[in-house]
Amino acid sequence: MSQSARLHLFQAFGIELEYMVVDKTTLVVNPIVDQLLKNELGVIGSDFENGLITWSNELVLHVVELKSTRPESNFNALENAFADNIKRINAHLERWNALLMPTAAHPFMNPLTETKLWPHDNNEIYHLYNKIFNCQGHGWSNLQSTHLNLPFYDDEEFSKLHAAVRIILPLLPALCASSPIFDGKPTHQLDTRLEYYKTNQSKIPSITGRVIPEAVFSKRNYLNTIYEKIKTDIRPYDPENILDPVWVNSRGAIPRFDRGSIEIRIMDVQECPAADFAIIALVIELLKAMVNEKFASMDVQTKIKTDVLVSIFNKSIVTGRQTVITDTDYLNLFGVTSAVSIQELWATILQRLVVISPTLEFWKKPELETILTNGSLSERILKYVGENPSAEKIKLAYRQLSDCLAQNKMFLW
Repeated sequence: MSQSARLHLFQAFGIELEYMVVDKTTLVVNPIVDQLLKNELGVIGSDFENGLITWSNELVLHVVELKSTRPESNFNALENAFADNIKRINAHLERWNALLMPTAAHPFMNPLTETKLWPHDNNEIYHLYNKIFNCQGHGWSNLQSTHLNLPFYDDEEFSKLHAAVRIILPLLPALCASSPIFDGKPTHQLDTRLEYYKTNQSKIPSITGRVIPEAVFSKRNYLNTIYEKIKTDIRPYDPENILDPVWVNSRGAIPRFDRGSIEIRIMDVQECPAADFAIIALVIELLKAMVNEKFASMDVQTKIKTDVLVSIFNKSIVTGRQTVITDTDYLNLFGVTSAVSIQELWATILQRLVVISPTLEFWKKPELETILTNGSLSERILKYVGENPSAEKIKLAYRQLSDCLAQNKMFLW
């Protein structure tokens, strides 16, 4: 996402959605994203700008990222642009008997044999990552996510936004989980992508931390405590200084002080842009309310312990909206006085948001109602395939999911 001038809180947003390219017949991953981009650019390249949306490569050749070219505030236009670009890509992929498939993980990809890294521009970065971490694993080559970039103007705005983002991160897997099947079978974790995300860079622990960011609320402290630590820790593995600590940072929310934004990275990509945008709209409205102290004061927000947030987050990866929250300090943030499930907490939050912003109707979107009523995409996938699904049943589910992406519609049956 390019950005020409610094924005204030909630003025505009950057959205990034990642998708797999698979064979239309077998659904096996097809590593042809370089050819897809060449089809538009005329030469091998890493970015094709198409109006509101830019297509980009990722670490592996079977994943393409679609992102807003610039920060945008008109979500209807942006959602439609994503849907239109998905149709355009699928039209191109016809020549290879391929298509785009959604969700945060391929259900039967073998990363040890099917991984092909991007071999073109910037490949020295990917080569180094592979050398350090061995990127032939689910946590590297088999994951797709939704990224939400939120602007801040100065240190005061960063402090408010970072405090609010930290608090809501543990609640997101309950809405966003879409990675329940790996290696052809259910994993018994709704958001398995995040389980891999937590550990795929454990060789250098400071890069990811505990996923939930530390309680740091100024640029100076963040640079001194986090980026300097990452810089020191990666130096033995990077004698040529190829890696920049700023974009090596892999926490669940990452501040970019150079462009004034925080990027939320822990949301699994959904079955269609309409679903992603419904979730994003809810997340933004909750963050606005938190920043404006409609739920709790900023002082209270900044004092929530990272241990509490990490505990809720780790449980929500496994059990999603059924996760029970018992910590009174966290519950008090939302005016709740006794233990509740994340599903019940989201219902309470929505009721408050309706009162806070009565003119908004984003919660009436059918996509959001589907998620809150029928569960995350992971839950709906598991309900469809059953407890001990056959390979054919799984393939049938993911064919339908690919149809949902092509038509920008929810996964229901």
